[in-house]
Amino acid sequence: MKIKESELILNPDGSIYHLNLKPEHIAHTIILVGDQDRVNKITKHFDSVEYSIQKREFKTETGVYKGKRISVVSTGIGCDNIDIVLNELDALVNIDFETRTLKKELTSLNIIRVGTSGSLQKEVPVDSFALSAYGLDFSGMLHFYDIEGIRNKPFEDAFVAHTKWNTNKSYPILVKNSAVLEALFSSEETKSGVTATASGFYGPQGRVLRLKTEDPILNDRLHSFKFEDLKVVNFEMETAAIYGLSALLGHQALSLNAIIANRATGQFSKDPGLLIERLIMYTLNRIINL
Repeated sequence: MKIKESELILNPDGSIYHLNLKPEHIAHTIILVGDQDRVNKITKHFDSVEYSIQKREFKTETGVYKGKRISVVSTGIGCDNIDIVLNELDALVNIDFETRTLKKELTSLNIIRVGTSGSLQKEVPVDSFALSAYGLDFSGMLHFYDIEGIRNKPFEDAFVAHTKWNTNKSYPILVKNSAVLEALFSSEETKSGVTATASGFYGPQGRVLRLKTEDPILNDRLHSFKFEDLKVVNFEMETAAIYGLSALLGHQALSLNAIIANRATGQFSKDPGLLIERLIMYTLNRIINL
């Protein structure tokens, strides 16, 4: 069935609406970053860059690193932007733009997020790497999709009971990463656990400047929660959305975060730039084995 113009929006040059990309512009292995300035911090290590474009906060560069074709895409901040980026990346490889129909053979992308985050556990210290075994979505965006086949209700229900979750908030959703990518990127340098994905930076993550939060001890409850062997190890704003949409669309996804702050100890990295550079090189040198 043909997809309507109002649903699949293309620019006059035939590129997808927000990302401004055509299918030939992206590789099947994609690094996602939040900050548009971080794109070049990755691609400066490439042997060559074949394509570069930016529209709004969405910057894309595609090139080759040690023989591996890779695209780097900036998403901006938050799950609403992830909804745009993941759906449009999928459309680029799985929808025929000429006929506006789904392709008979679907492509699975490798999607690796390289980001920064704050740790909630003392054992995940500043200047370490967090590998998200699961994403725990607080944003509510995933509830607009049919998620019953990808969520983990026993964990979610236990989490809601432990944290005394306010029923006015969206019900948390737990989604697993790609086991294939996890095996490739895990090492002694990574700390694994559940990444909580918030809908904002201040109140939704328990930060107080002038406004009181609805639950002033939520972070304490996050810190103390444990389900089987799973703990919530860090807070950020994209991972669960990436995992949820990737799982629904059939893509492989993994999130890696440089821990620049520890909320449990109050510490902040003395050189976050160096830490992020280390994570970039760690990521690139493992991607070439995909």
